[in-house]
Amino acid sequence: MALSEEGDSLQLDNDIFLKRLAAFHQQRGTTLETAPRVNNKSIDLQKLYQVVADFGGYDQVSRAKLEWRKVGQTFGLGSTNAAAYAFALKTVYYKNLAAFEIKDRFKREPPPKEILEDITAKGGDLLTRTVQNYSQPSIEDAEPSGDDEVTTPNAGDKMEIDEPGSGTGRSTRGLRQAPPQRILFQPDLSSSRQTRNAGAHGSSPQPTTAPSAAYNGISLPHSISSYEPRPPFPLTLRGVTTPANNSTRFNQQVNQQHIGLKRKAKNVTEPGSGFDGPNIYVRTLQALKSGIPGEIRYALHHLVKISHERGDKFRFEAFPGLAEALIEYIMGITSEYYAIDWRVTYMEDVSSDNVLDAINGTPQLAEKIQRAKRVDFVDELWDPESVIHFENVMQAGLATRNLLHMEENSQYLVRETNLARDMLTIILNLPHDPRLTELRHYMWDIAECLVPYWAMPNPPSSDPLYQLLLKEIHESPDRGAIVTCLRTLCRISMNLTVNNNIVGVPPETISKITNWCLLQDEELVGAALDFLYQYTASPTNVAVLLYNHKSRECPLPPLLSRMCSLLRYGETEIQTKVILQNAVPEIPAENIPNIPAELLQRLLQMDEPERSNVWLKCVFEEHKDSEITQIALWHAYQARFLQHSNPAAPNATGLLPAAEFIKNVSLIFESATAQVVNGVQNKFIIKGIRPRRHPTDPRHHIYLRCMWKLPGHTNPCNEYLPNADALKHHLWQTHCGLKFKEGSTTHYSADDTKTLNPKIDCHWNGTCHRLSKGIPKLAPTNYNLVRHIPIHIPSSSSSSSEGHDARNNNNNTSKTTTTNKTSTSSSLSSTHPFTPNTLGPKGAHDPRFWADTRGLPIPRSEIDPEGKDALYHHITYYNTPVDEKGEPCGLSHTAALVLRNIARHVGKANAGLREGVGKGEWEAWVSDGENRALVQEGVVGWMERLFGGEVREGLGWVVCFNKSLAGVVADVLALVRKGMEG
Repeated sequence: MALSEEGDSLQLDNDIFLKRLAAFHQQRGTTLETAPRVNNKSIDLQKLYQVVADFGGYDQVSRAKLEWRKVGQTFGLGSTNAAAYAFALKTVYYKNLAAFEIKDRFKREPPPKEILEDITAKGGDLLTRTVQNYSQPSIEDAEPSGDDEVTTPNAGDKMEIDEPGSGTGRSTRGLRQAPPQRILFQPDLSSSRQTRNAGAHGSSPQPTTAPSAAYNGISLPHSISSYEPRPPFPLTLRGVTTPANNSTRFNQQVNQQHIGLKRKAKNVTEPGSGFDGPNIYVRTLQALKSGIPGEIRYALHHLVKISHERGDKFRFEAFPGLAEALIEYIMGITSEYYAIDWRVTYMEDVSSDNVLDAINGTPQLAEKIQRAKRVDFVDELWDPESVIHFENVMQAGLATRNLLHMEENSQYLVRETNLARDMLTIILNLPHDPRLTELRHYMWDIAECLVPYWAMPNPPSSDPLYQLLLKEIHESPDRGAIVTCLRTLCRISMNLTVNNNIVGVPPETISKITNWCLLQDEELVGAALDFLYQYTASPTNVAVLLYNHKSRECPLPPLLSRMCSLLRYGETEIQTKVILQNAVPEIPAENIPNIPAELLQRLLQMDEPERSNVWLKCVFEEHKDSEITQIALWHAYQARFLQHSNPAAPNATGLLPAAEFIKNVSLIFESATAQVVNGVQNKFIIKGIRPRRHPTDPRHHIYLRCMWKLPGHTNPCNEYLPNADALKHHLWQTHCGLKFKEGSTTHYSADDTKTLNPKIDCHWNGTCHRLSKGIPKLAPTNYNLVRHIPIHIPSSSSSSSEGHDARNNNNNTSKTTTTNKTSTSSSLSSTHPFTPNTLGPKGAHDPRFWADTRGLPIPRSEIDPEGKDALYHHITYYNTPVDEKGEPCGLSHTAALVLRNIARHVGKANAGLREGVGKGEWEAWVSDGENRALVQEGVVGWMERLFGGEVREGLGWVVCFNKSLAGVVADVLALVRKGMEG
């Protein structure tokens, strides 16, 4: 396998890494140890490579002090004899990964294996090691030494001794290897000396100078082959004190040794000391089983603390017997009320009243408790031992309750033993003592955690725990217990494949649960709705509701009304807009519009500066992003009024000076400012105004422009008319060629109006062509053209001041106003050019004249190309809560599900209504006229009785204005409609 050129192998898969490493060693001719071990622990080569790389590489780790010990800590090699393990780990890296690191990480050629893998791991600097600069360590230096390697202990060093029983000690103590023998150099003092080539090796190193000297067939560098021994030096000898040469000194040393033996050794663990014992988890388990009161209190105190702080980590499966011990201790509280001492057995024989079957559960346990003899005691007085026992039981119940909130613990307890069910039956059947209230709450919480994994018998009403839950709901005044019991009933067998059938619930209990839905208590109402959802999932239960629909215990119509009101629980008002007509952007005018002659005459009668001010307002509008040059504005002013300002003419009014005119612009328009744009040539502009698309009169009424554009013409007519009637007459007279009747100024002559003329067509804006290309195609006559033209003209109401104001607001883009442009058919019928009889029965309302070339209604954007804002219809929705996935949730969703269950099962429940009811009860029920009518009408009668009137109206409102529940409630309405249709 060829080496990869990528270089960075830190993130490679382990198998790929080992394959690359094996290929490298095969190419290099060295042996790879794929599964090395240090201190009986396997070393992962990839992990070792990554860790050393994180520390900076082999040279960096070897150069720093104690770094190899830190590397060893990541592999858990232990702190005892750490130096030896560190050197062993360094050797593993040196033999297997050092050369690979140089090649893979640093992209350099590693040194030959003769000066790398074939020699000791002493030292570092592999990146700079070469055959020329490397000198092989001498015998003295060849020993492992240093901070991260094995050292021979000195006489004064303290030996590390594991304390007996210490959890940190090693199972077997590794032995140190004996240090190599020290061989002193003995020079050859004979007169004869060997030549350089006399032998390759001798008993002692000989000085050589030939670089071709060999060692075991390997060429040695010059520094090795030219080795010169050090000159001999005299040995320093120290005498040993003996009784023969110094008896006094010898006796003193012996006495000091005896005194030292009497002293206690320091840092040496004596047998039986220095061991903390088992961890806290094992300690609490053994203490709880010991039966010693002090140990039991210690165990329960720490179990409560552990269950609160580490309840999500503490598993019963890791400590066998702990759950059973806690349950047995809790059941011991029975001895304070009954003369019975429970005994747990894992055998089949449970004939005795005090024996509990831990495997299959104890049958008839409630009856055994009732047969037990009560203990006589005064409620207010308990002996100290009973008080301590009671407190311990409370702590055991709290610890069990906390630990069972972990699903693994609940599954383990249900899987391994049935003691938990017996415990619940025993504790919840104890007398109602105020001192047991808290313990009873713990039991209900434990039941809520366990019932999702319990399969109830069929029917579940035979189960004592099921009966206790229903009894608690019906009789308990404790709100917290009621909420927990309702949730527990809903969660029975929730995590199993079997269905949870809630049956046998008395109508009085259903009535209570229904009444709780009226309270302003979200938690209690939510638990009640969850129960009703599970209850109404059975057609048999719906039949019970139908049977009691008029009774005081379980009135069904009020229940449905309450469910409808809960559909709006937690609703949020949301405003939405539905677009009715898309916006048509207003195209800014490219040129300053001309003013009609009628307006010009009115302006000429004014004096300056009033005339210029009115003219500016009629042809310009404010717009913050627009601009116009001052010279263009001045030239437009001159073009309009210069020819009418002849000083020789009588009553002529002269023009304003340019500076005063520009100054007046800023006074008239608040957003207009005179500015200078710097550049190659300075540009003087007025910022904040732009020309209007249509001029207005002094009262801000917009003039209407004629957009008639004949073929071949570049621009349309562009004649401005003051109102719709003037524009209409302009089109009829100028572009259609109509003439007034003799002696009339309102009706036109009808001569030749129906004569066919192929050249007759509508040229409004140059794009209409209604008569030539319309579908259906109209005959090209003046009659049809005259009837068609008014659709391009606003209605006569738009020519009023209100209509002009609306158009002006739309023309002024600085304001946001929705323009409502209506058709003009009503104006045609009253102000048509011919006599009324000539229009025919449909008149201008004929839809043919409103169709475009595709036969569809003409959008107003095509009829009138002016810009306008979009038209919106504002709708207010009242959405209820949804979850993070956008699905409905909360009380409103549960109420909708209850309604859907009832609507779905009414048909099945009506068919089986008589089942389960005695003959006498059925006859008495049918004797009621309304009930008999409902039975005869069948599903239709029930649907009308239950979902008619306000209920159906409320459901329809939710479908229309509640997007969250629209889908579910729509299903309810579909079921209701299907039922009413029979």
